[in-house]
Amino acid sequence: MVSLRPLASLPVVGVLADGRTYRHLLYLLIAMPIAFVHSGVFSFGVVFGLVFAPVLVGLAALFATLVAARLFAGVERWLADALLGTDLAKPDDLADADGALGGARKYVDAASTWRGLGFLMAKFWVSLFGIVPLLLLSRGIPLVTAPLRYPLVVQFGEVDGEPATWAIDALPEALAAVPLGVAAVLVACHLANVAGYAARRMAVALLGGSTGVEVDRDDEDERVTVDRERDVASGEDGDRAIESDRADGDAESDRETGDDDRETDADRAERPDSGAFEFDADRRDPDDADDSTDRN
Repeated sequence: MVSLRPLASLPVVGVLADGRTYRHLLYLLIAMPIAFVHSGVFSFGVVFGLVFAPVLVGLAALFATLVAARLFAGVERWLADALLGTDLAKPDDLADADGALGGARKYVDAASTWRGLGFLMAKFWVSLFGIVPLLLLSRGIPLVTAPLRYPLVVQFGEVDGEPATWAIDALPEALAAVPLGVAAVLVACHLANVAGYAARRMAVALLGGSTGVEVDRDDEDERVTVDRERDVASGEDGDRAIESDRADGDAESDRETGDDDRETDADRAERPDSGAFEFDADRRDPDDADDSTDRN
């Protein structure tokens, strides 16, 4: 039986064939600059607002920071839907209010405002962790392609203020660099999936609407794949059962045919031979023949 398991489900190396890996890498690449923007806006807004809280300007700065948090949360929701495989409902917990004070209060009272702010604060640390797989990837790819690009110098960082480099000048060195590069790429892909998984779970928990149903499309795809494999297995079992029933039916039919043949032979054996009766009817008694001769 041919296995229907996709290449992405292979251990260790399957991440290279999984499209989610590259979406997670792209998500981390976009998340880093956005995280620094989050950090800068919130740091300035909170510090400025607290310093000038005794006056109206500080309160306005704090309120503007909350509104900015909702806007950034909307951007993060869109990124999660596009790259993390989620389907998040937009929060609808803003109550209707009249007046400027009521309009400002509805943002403060909405739970989605604070959940979005919590996501942005946690997302900053996920973005910092995302630097690691991106750095590994940037160092691993040159090593993998070293046989095609040597001579080259690969820099790994700095030690005591001096750059740590590897000068690859010959083909044996280039070939030796390939497995190191492959290992670095695989580790980077697995770390990217870990970061993407954490970001996806945070997004589902903190960015989804209170009345919406969040659906993880990646999990749905996995369930569909499992269900398809289960259906195929069930179909194969059903085919085997049908073939077994057909074989049993053929055997039963053969037995019935054999019984009919045996019954026909038995009936034929019990039935008198018509030719023998005709022969007996034509045979005459010798005495009758003599009487007939004398009479003539």
